[in-house]
Amino acid sequence: MKFSIEKNNFINTLGSTQSVVERRNTIPILNNIMVEAKSGILSITGTDMDIAIFASTEIQSVSDGSTTIPAGPLFDIIKKLPEGAQISVELDDDNILISAGRSQFKLPSLPADEFPVMTGGEMPFSFEIGSNELLDLIENTRFAISNEETRYYLNGIYFHEIDGVLRAVATDGHRLAKAETVAPSATKGMPGIIVPKKAINELYKLLEQTDSDVQVNLSENRIKFQLNSTTITSKLVDGTFPDYKRVIPQGNDIKLRVNCNLFSEAVERVATLSDSKMAPIKVTIGNGMLKLFASTPQLGTASDEVEVEYKGKELEIGFNARYLNDIANQIKNSEMIFELKDSSSPSIIKNTDNKNALYVLMPMRV
Repeated sequence: MKFSIEKNNFINTLGSTQSVVERRNTIPILNNIMVEAKSGILSITGTDMDIAIFASTEIQSVSDGSTTIPAGPLFDIIKKLPEGAQISVELDDDNILISAGRSQFKLPSLPADEFPVMTGGEMPFSFEIGSNELLDLIENTRFAISNEETRYYLNGIYFHEIDGVLRAVATDGHRLAKAETVAPSATKGMPGIIVPKKAINELYKLLEQTDSDVQVNLSENRIKFQLNSTTITSKLVDGTFPDYKRVIPQGNDIKLRVNCNLFSEAVERVATLSDSKMAPIKVTIGNGMLKLFASTPQLGTASDEVEVEYKGKELEIGFNARYLNDIANQIKNSEMIFELKDSSSPSIIKNTDNKNALYVLMPMRV
């Protein structure tokens, strides 16, 4: 195998695949990516056995062949080469020779036939969705994915079709995020699936770089996303997502409207004197003002105020500052609508510019 490739093409294709490879792996072959040169096309695959990413690009091929190369060292080498460099890659016995100008490198390789291939049989459900629609679903929910290993069924985004709507939901038990879009007709009858966090994050990075449609194929235990010349195949979370509808409160008839940016900045300032990421800040609402207060014996106290649209009796409630700002970061340059019931009930937060997103936040004692 021998080929040449321009640096930017190489780094872009490598970047799409090597990020799923665990750099400290007890199985040597899983430290590597598979590289195949064939008929002027370079194909690269990386996997950790739960997720695999395949990407391809054009090359100047001298001789076809395939092998596997350590992902981390290869990516680091190519990244540090000069912009516009023309790179030569050659398989020499059990080594890969890389050269660009006066720079030369030799990396060990392992045979391509030892590289694991993710097989999942047939994927009977398939549909096409716009990249912007899928990006919006993920962007508005992924921050609420749980990292708690014991409740593994919360370690992803739950996608399902309901009444002509494709809905995405994520929760960690403290907050919930729900987003939806018009469902492609082919999604009718698809099973509800939980796409794991790692696959979501890799997909998100690719969606930010394209406006092409995404081809989705899935079965009950695997999913495949095809975007231009890149394919992500992932196992699904094997578990049952909780009945999230029961978490969304009914009868929250106390409403306030506040500028998202002003609110977020005030939360950041007050949270400076919280003694931990999980410490609550006290929110007091009344007389057209929202007051924020935090107190820590070792650090002191902080308070701030933001004007709001609010008509009702004074209400005091505690929230986790980081969770508040996670939601504010989704809403950004708009207004937030809080729908409240009392100081001990979950609150609903909405975006005035996006009717398809909804957030639920549990209160904290203050």
